[in-house]
Amino acid sequence: VQLQASGGGLVQAGGPLRLSCVASGRTFSSLYVAWFRQAPGKGREFVAMLSWTGGTADYADSVKGRFTISRDNAKNTAYLQMNSLKVEDTAIYYCALPSTIGTKPGTRTSDFASWGRGTQVTVSS
Repeated sequence: VQLQASGGGLVQAGGPLRLSCVASGRTFSSLYVAWFRQAPGKGREFVAMLSWTGGTADYADSVKGRFTISRDNAKNTAYLQMNSLKVEDTAIYYCALPSTIGTKPGTRTSDFASWGRGTQVTVSS
């Protein structure tokens, strides 16, 4: 499975941004999908995760209430709607898929097998 993330850019603090992640292959609709981010000089951290049906979502505490993960399985696409952005949200954002169908992965990077190239999000004050 190949992933392509897009939608990043420069936005002022408090503003919104919507990221997209398009997946190739037929297994997307059977897999959880997640977003991670990596700020300069820091490790890659979990942001949000969504079940294959879209019915169960998990968020990092730092983004809860501001970010919303969603998906359109007909389009093999996942989204991350980011509202009320903060300077500390500045990072490269990656979408990821686990290797195991039908199982909820953990939130570690090692729980995910397929990664997109990432899209830069920069929030200015």
